[in-house]
Amino acid sequence: MLTTPIPDAAETRSNATFDAILWALSRPGLPRNLPEPGEAALIEALLDRECAAYAGDPLLIPVLAQSGARLVDLSEADHVFFGRLLDAEYLRACRVGSDLYPDDGATLVIRARIGQGATVRLTGPGVNGVVELQLDGLPAGFWQERARLIRYPMGFDLLFLDGDRLIGLPRSTKVEVL
Repeated sequence: MLTTPIPDAAETRSNATFDAILWALSRPGLPRNLPEPGEAALIEALLDRECAAYAGDPLLIPVLAQSGARLVDLSEADHVFFGRLLDAEYLRACRVGSDLYPDDGATLVIRARIGQGATVRLTGPGVNGVVELQLDGLPAGFWQERARLIRYPMGFDLLFLDGDRLIGLPRSTKVEVL
């Protein structure tokens, strides 16, 4: 007799979170709801013991440790959980990949307030025409530093987290500050 495994609540939540991450990155600038607020669900969905991660918020270190991921310095991390980013200069230490391995760029998770603050205009793959987005809580010079560091296909992908809402910004997205 053939039986199909039934996912438990944690696996269902992790799958829904991973789906939300993929959706957000494939539709830059459009918010997606997560099954629960905070970085813990993202960590559970993205990380395992083959990943290297950095925590800018010390309260995230135990959650990262539970995932089995190696805790590393910022410059070595596949996944960076800044919490609230206080200085745009920290972006300089993040991995952007290389000409041979552009996929070695990091994924950065940053807390921001969606729907408030400065407005940016997004264009590029996955954007239907133009998307205008308001994000608050980012340090001065954030968008300029991102533009300086990203040389597509090299760069880093961004996930902005506001409670249980998520916005993805892949490295291929062009950003114009309005």
